[in-house]
This record gives sequence, structure tokens and C-alpha cells, in this order.
Amino acid sequence: MIVLYIILAIVVLLLMVLIHEFGHYIVGRALGFKITEFSVGFGKAIAQKTNKRGEKISLRLFPLGGYCAFFGEDSDDDKEDTNPNSFVNQKPWKRILVYIAGPLFNILSAIIFSFILLVSLGYGNIYKVSFVNPNFTSTASVIQEGDIIYEINDRKIDYVWNSTIETILSDIQEGDLIKIKFRDADTGDIVTETIVVETKQKVDEETGEGIVEEGNPVMQTGLGLSLQLSSERLSFGQALLQCVPFTIGLVWMVLKSLWLLITFQLPISAIGGPITTVTTVASTLGQSFASILLFLPLIAANLGVFNLLPFPALDGAHVVFTTIEWIRKKPIKRSVETWIHFIGLIILFAFVIIIDIIHFFV
Repeated sequence: MIVLYIILAIVVLLLMVLIHEFGHYIVGRALGFKITEFSVGFGKAIAQKTNKRGEKISLRLFPLGGYCAFFGEDSDDDKEDTNPNSFVNQKPWKRILVYIAGPLFNILSAIIFSFILLVSLGYGNIYKVSFVNPNFTSTASVIQEGDIIYEINDRKIDYVWNSTIETILSDIQEGDLIKIKFRDADTGDIVTETIVVETKQKVDEETGEGIVEEGNPVMQTGLGLSLQLSSERLSFGQALLQCVPFTIGLVWMVLKSLWLLITFQLPISAIGGPITTVTTVASTLGQSFASILLFLPLIAANLGVFNLLPFPALDGAHVVFTTIEWIRKKPIKRSVETWIHFIGLIILFAFVIIIDIIHFFV
């Protein structure tokens, strides 16, 4: 069965790459670029067909990738290319649009995947009360086990934007008033109540007895609640309104993670390459097939953001070089740019291999 999950995970990753390359393809066609090949995968061609526009549509041996090849795109000849159909002779703004189309399509697909997630499963947007400490009388008088909490101090629960119980109540003190919006487990009504932060003895959730250490009662300051971050499906209209902010939140999470990584606040073992992605998705599928809906928007947003980075071989770097050419009115030497992108590609391949190795052995 695990083989099936791995195959499905590869299909998911391939889908993301195809969406990316289709963005390049569709915008290139719309702007009149000549396309020589649209390939699914890398390596030796398994199947190949030429359409009426002279474009090769290929299926290649290794499925983790793909590309959209434009006529004259990879020329490293410093001599002037006089062919008007060559990619390098198209206006800079057109080429920039083609470059950013791939990442943009990934982000647009993340919005679609987010909508599907929100309307079918929801996400970490509620807290379910699993235990109420009876010593916290202010809380126990209004909250009971099974209640669903939606807002705390007018902030909606949203793990994507780090709006969690820990962040909202990070600096509470005894005597503070906390406003909680929740659905009553008995009546189903949406209720808003104000609770006083108290300092009381902790209680063992299984026995109901007060916790004592070294002869002294263990005290805690807070609401006296045990909460489970959970999900609730959104209506069609709610999902339609929330899918864009949700995706923006995912993009922000990716950017924040990148910043933490380059500032050494996040260990390299916390990220992974394509092999790690495949195994993680396969493992998730093994637990619940529906859980793949959680990964689709995140992987799409990751791919979109990553390819916009100004690193050689990525779309973001191509945008930088084309912008420089636009400003200078002439390109950087083609051979120099080609070598820069080639070296960048080697570094990227080495990087993803290394982080996959680190991920599995650290």
C-alpha cells in the first residue's frame, strides 16, 4: 500500500510542477512567443507528439519536474540573434510576464486548493474544550466540555496567521478580563461571555484531584481550560471570502520560514527537498486520504514563493537579469548569464540533495 501512496505523492508533486510550467506556456502563447516543447518530466522521452503549432508535447522518464522551452531561450552565443522569433528578442516586459507566470499560477492554484480545503475540511480555526478546571469558577460558570471557541478578545482563531491561544493570551495577568465567543455544546447557540483570569490549583484531568508537588499545590494563572485546536468546515460563501486571505497567510508563513532559515533561527533539518516532500505526503496519505487537502495549498504556495526568489536558475533571477537588460537597453553577455544560471542550478540540486540527507539522518 505504501507504494501506492508514494506514487500518489509523486503525482501531487508533478501536478504542482505542471501547473507552474503551464503558467509559462499559456502566457507565452498569449504574448506570441514561439514554444518548441512542453515536457512532463526530465530525461529520455517516453512519448512525444508534435501539435499543429509545431510544439513538442513530451512525457519523459523522470516525473519529478518538467519544462516549457521557448525558441532561442537557451542560446549562450554572445553574437546578436537576429531571428525575431527568438525568446531573447522579445520585449523585456513580455519576458518578465512569462517568467513570473509560472510562480503566479502556483499561487493562484494555492487559492483554488485553499477554497477546496476550507469548504470540505476547514483548518485550525476553532478550539474545542476538552476539560474545564472546576477551581476556575469564572470559567466553569460559563464554559463546559464540548464547547467550540471561535474568538478570543475579538481575534478569530487562525493558526495560519498565528492567532492561537498561546499568542492571544501570551501576556495575561490575574484579574484580566477575557472575552470569548463560543458555541454552547448544549444549545448550539453562539454566545459571547467575559471571563476573569484567575490563579488556582491545577487539577488532574483524569482523576479530578488537585495536583501537588513536594507537598505544595501546583498553581496556574489563566482560564483553566484544556483546548484542542480543531477544524470546522466553512460554508461556500465563507470559503470564497477566506481562500485568498488564507493563501496570503500561507505565503507569509513560507516567507517567514525562509527568513528564519537564512538568519539561522530555523535548523536546516526543518526543511526538505523533493524526496522529503514525497515521503511526507505519502505518510500523510497513509493516515487519511483527505488530509492531502491540507498539503496541496501549502506545497503550491511554497513552489510559487520559492521560484520568485532572485537566485540563479530560478524565475526570480531571470526577472532580475531581464530588468537589468531593460534598464541598460542591452543584455548582460548571454554566455555569462548562462553560466551563472548553470552554476545556480548545480547549487540548487546539491542543496536539495543535502537537505534530504540531513532530514533523514538528523
